[in-house]
Amino acid sequence: MTPDDSDFWFLPLGGTGEIGMNMNLYGHDGQWLMVDCGVTFDKNTDVDGEEISDKRPHIQMADPQFIVDRRVSLAGLVITHAHEDHIGAVPYLWQQLRCPIYTTAFTAEILRRKLVEVGLEDKVPVTIVEKDSHIEIGVFDIEWVALTHSIPDPYALVISTPVGRVFHTADWKLDSAPVVGERFDEQRYRQLADDNIDVMVCDSTNATVEGHSDTEASLYQGLKKHIENSSGRVVVTCFGSNIARLHTLARIAQETNRHLGLLGRSLINMVSAARKIGVWEYGHTLVDPEYLSYLPADSVLLVATGSQGEPRTALNRLSTNSFRDLELEPNDTVIFSSKMIPGNELAIEALIDRLKSKQLNVITADDSALPIHASGHPAVEELKLMYDWVKPKCALPVHGELHHLKANANIAKSVGISQQLLGKNGDLFFIAPVKGIRRNTVKTGRLGVINKKKLVEL
Repeated sequence: MTPDDSDFWFLPLGGTGEIGMNMNLYGHDGQWLMVDCGVTFDKNTDVDGEEISDKRPHIQMADPQFIVDRRVSLAGLVITHAHEDHIGAVPYLWQQLRCPIYTTAFTAEILRRKLVEVGLEDKVPVTIVEKDSHIEIGVFDIEWVALTHSIPDPYALVISTPVGRVFHTADWKLDSAPVVGERFDEQRYRQLADDNIDVMVCDSTNATVEGHSDTEASLYQGLKKHIENSSGRVVVTCFGSNIARLHTLARIAQETNRHLGLLGRSLINMVSAARKIGVWEYGHTLVDPEYLSYLPADSVLLVATGSQGEPRTALNRLSTNSFRDLELEPNDTVIFSSKMIPGNELAIEALIDRLKSKQLNVITADDSALPIHASGHPAVEELKLMYDWVKPKCALPVHGELHHLKANANIAKSVGISQQLLGKNGDLFFIAPVKGIRRNTVKTGRLGVINKKKLVEL
């Protein structure tokens, strides 16, 4: 199955019909381009990817066998941003793919750290791309278009060939006050309407959520109110990759005269990477966890991994008095600056019960009158705006389960996008010469990681 010079194809191997382990292929004139190469975590894992039981491999990813069989035709891999579901499979799969990688500075730094862990740092060719760059990767012309999301350096792609043009959004939101990075560029998105976009391949994660997502800056007031009204220690749990949220908490720590500490390897790694590329503004102001127990309780603000109830994360260990450097006491406060990911309800409820049984004050986003969490994905009104600005001929929803994809397609239709292509992993989407879908064209599946190295078919 090889595209000729009149073909432009889209083939998702992971991330369409599900949330996580994104792996997408574009095909034209005998060549393929991969966009993102991510993982998902089984329910028996923690946020740092540590195995909890031996029932199933804890790190899982899309099976790349289709493109491995055509490796000589793979022009390159583009990574849109540094979230695990877009970047996490690279250290495990690059030996099979052996292609050059293209990404931006923050993502490249996170990737470098992952490659160091598996001994590939000096073997993988990584090209760091500047904002608004145009790069030829084989037969594909790629433009990087800046976005806002819940991590530094998120980018969409305009992928052009002589026979068609795609706007691949990756993960995004319309955040007018992102705290870290630039605001979204409405003018550039409107200009895309003049670029004759054939298909918009679009994030569907929050397509069932009405309204507009909150800005990151809007969380400052609510978080500060809860923290300054707390008399003991405060622990905030959030997604560790959200450097903007960590900036807000660092600012509040300074303003409330609290010492800021990070609990969890992923949090510490993300801040270290942000510091290295110049997007961490608070210098070396963090307190080493081993000193936290010596500080007055009302002078401590902690950020901890474990918002989803993962068993071996910092917050879970705090809830069971098994954290090495610190033990929480009655009247300390735990703030969940996060949303509940479907499937994690029982684990989170059990975690909250344990915290409350220790006589801790627990505040969730649902409890707070002011916003203390903001999603990184577009809600209904943001999707409508983007479709209206870009005006693609066709909408192709990805990054979501079937009900998310259907909702996204309906939104596109409601604002005048005349065609929508709804499919799943393994379906071949035709962009040119005519638009359409060939169902179940490619066998897809999952690989799991055993002992942090060996890949097995699931």
